[in-house]
Amino acid sequence: MKLKCIIFCVALFLLNCGQKPEEGALRTKENINKEWSYLENPTRSLADIENSLDWVSIDLPHTWNSEDPTDNMAGYRRSGSWYKKELELDGINPDKRYLLYFEGANITAKVYMNGSEIGTHIGGYIGFEIDISEHLQKGQNSIYVRVDNSYDRDIIPSQKSDFFIYGGITRDVWLITKPKTSIGNVKLTTPKVSHEKASLQVEVPLEGAEQVSDLKLIVVLKNEKGEVVVSKSEKVSSKTTTITITDIQNPQLWDISDPNLYKVNVSLSSNEEIIDEVLEKVGFRWFEFKKNGPFYLNGKRVLLRGTHRHEEHAGVGAAMSNEQHRKDMEQIKEMGANFVRLAHYPQDPEVYKACDELGILVWDELPWCRGGLGEETWQKNTKNMLTEIIDQNHNHPSIIIWSLGNEMYWLPDFEGGDDTTKMNTFLSELNTLAHKLDPTRKTAIRKYYEGADIVDVFSPSIWSGWYSGSYKSYQKAIETYKPQYNHFLHAEYGGSSHVGRHSENPITGEGVIKSEGWEEAIVQTKVANIAKIGDWSENYIVDLFDWHLRITETDSTFVGNAQWAFKDFGTPLRPENDIPYMNQKGLVDRNGKPKDAYYVFKSYWSDAPFIYIESETWTKRQGPKGKPRSINVFSNCDVVNLIHNGNELGKKVKDITKFPASGLVWDIDFEEGDNQLIAVSEMAGNTIRDTLNISYRYTKNGSAKELLLSSSKLKNGNFLLTAMAVDENGLRCLDYEDKVYFQCLEGGKALKNQGTPTGSEVIGMANGQASIEIIPDDTEIDLTVMVLNQNFKGTYLTIEK
Repeated sequence: MKLKCIIFCVALFLLNCGQKPEEGALRTKENINKEWSYLENPTRSLADIENSLDWVSIDLPHTWNSEDPTDNMAGYRRSGSWYKKELELDGINPDKRYLLYFEGANITAKVYMNGSEIGTHIGGYIGFEIDISEHLQKGQNSIYVRVDNSYDRDIIPSQKSDFFIYGGITRDVWLITKPKTSIGNVKLTTPKVSHEKASLQVEVPLEGAEQVSDLKLIVVLKNEKGEVVVSKSEKVSSKTTTITITDIQNPQLWDISDPNLYKVNVSLSSNEEIIDEVLEKVGFRWFEFKKNGPFYLNGKRVLLRGTHRHEEHAGVGAAMSNEQHRKDMEQIKEMGANFVRLAHYPQDPEVYKACDELGILVWDELPWCRGGLGEETWQKNTKNMLTEIIDQNHNHPSIIIWSLGNEMYWLPDFEGGDDTTKMNTFLSELNTLAHKLDPTRKTAIRKYYEGADIVDVFSPSIWSGWYSGSYKSYQKAIETYKPQYNHFLHAEYGGSSHVGRHSENPITGEGVIKSEGWEEAIVQTKVANIAKIGDWSENYIVDLFDWHLRITETDSTFVGNAQWAFKDFGTPLRPENDIPYMNQKGLVDRNGKPKDAYYVFKSYWSDAPFIYIESETWTKRQGPKGKPRSINVFSNCDVVNLIHNGNELGKKVKDITKFPASGLVWDIDFEEGDNQLIAVSEMAGNTIRDTLNISYRYTKNGSAKELLLSSSKLKNGNFLLTAMAVDENGLRCLDYEDKVYFQCLEGGKALKNQGTPTGSEVIGMANGQASIEIIPDDTEIDLTVMVLNQNFKGTYLTIEK
């Protein structure tokens, strides 16, 4: 049976999503995530699994890769599995159509109803709809879904991509009912928009229209207060009717600071009786990329302040709840970002809904990520995916770019797949298709230079200060690229940071490692590739981002950029990282907890007053007596005062042309022992402050001689187990960075495979310390835990419950 991709907004029916449908409603939408069964069996035969006794109960969303990508074993399960749902229906209305809507099943799905195969779908990041009307029966109905994330070179993204391809039904599933004669996927376009007036074009396809007569469509536009702005009706004379409203006076524009959304109610009547109705939302806005210049939204220059977002979270992988999706986007907005690149695939409908409501501009991306050009089947699948992405996400005002790919030429999966002539022919076909489906938005690619002139917007690869060069070369890089590309937008920059790892002398902006000040002579070492040789300290990444932002925030002709990436995420290509299999370039960890770098961005971008002393994860420090240490304070307050042990060190004025920390820097002569720092500012009658307590010593630690274990009880009833490397005098070795291996031997289990600073059994030490959360069981057996590595063969600790 042919599947039809549907626009998410069309699914915003009058019924509140997730509630049981009301009797007699024109159409209903019921969330059916609860009470599914899961069977980890790759067989393709329904008969082989129907009577299996190994089914386990689960709720959706679900992935069988929730933890195995980030465990201590190489590889992760890429195969097939089965899902089952028993659907009970008291009766079947013959005047209704019944449909299943899957927001995403990764990466291919085959659906069965009551023993019959009823549909398939290719592409794990795109929603699809299946009509089940002909297969339903009164009473019990059995739904089986086989989902498969096996390696298949005919389906993008390539397995050579730098992220995990999670298998499962990773998003919501809905049971939908519609009238047999119903409204199809409504497409909204705003052909003309200005501050004075706007127009709205509503394209309405109909399904089953030949079954009734005297059809009429009514469009009602309402503002955010629910007031009717304008309405228009038109008789139906074909399968698709386009209704244009041309004179909307003084529209409330959708903007990043005021994301006004109008409601569009579309009704279908037969002989003056309403037989179907859908609700859409629309935002009136216009945008422009100036040639070799900045970006404009609604006639006003806007610097694109961006980041990237992968769809995953600690403990659940890609099977995130709507609340988790929403929280990610709220954190991004709270940081002050106004732009997000969804990497490297379309994401959950909740993400687009949040961006519409929060005022975040979106770069949406086709998952052509590495792998080169494929053959006929590959090309057919790829074009179909692009069509589905644009069809289902078309109505979101937040989207400004359809990206056609990323690093596409790398590591071809097919022989000759890196032939740039053939790649450009296909890329041109994609570009033409995208503009045909949606002429109102721009197309883009990243890091495929041979195709830069084919698309509207291009991003070269610039990783100043990480994969090559120093971060102080960033200004030169963007000045080089601006005149080369009509519309240059820089996607991806940054570097990795390991939470809690700090350096008194991080690598400089020239790429130089200096001594920490204990020696008389300053020893300098040049670093060619900081990603491989650098210390991955939070301090260095703070400086790198601070420099980039100082450049971009003071460049009046720059379009903008997007930092890579907002949250740490899993990758099969990085097993040797400090947290194995984690890309640690996030501004927050995999649980969403901010790192120091998050506050750098917030200091440039956020409006809500705040102060942050660098750093809350750096409270144990050392240095020679009399050696001043620089303290950076990141804040969006105009004037900040710093107090050290009760002594005011003087107010400083924030100036974004200065580096580092916009001039909010003080030199501190730390006392041996306890030191208290208080940063304070007065804004609009409110006192904004941050306090940091630091223990400082004048004695440099020696070489690590043993690992010590300690524990503390957490509010959730678990224990935080901490390992510390110490020298022969018991001093914490603040320069010790080797990996350690935790294990809970009895009485409970370790919180492992989370890819977080306290949820990883294997982790690099941060300034001589590492921790893991221990979950006690319900027995009376005390917890026995251990830590070891190649140098220290085992330290044990017993924790009384």
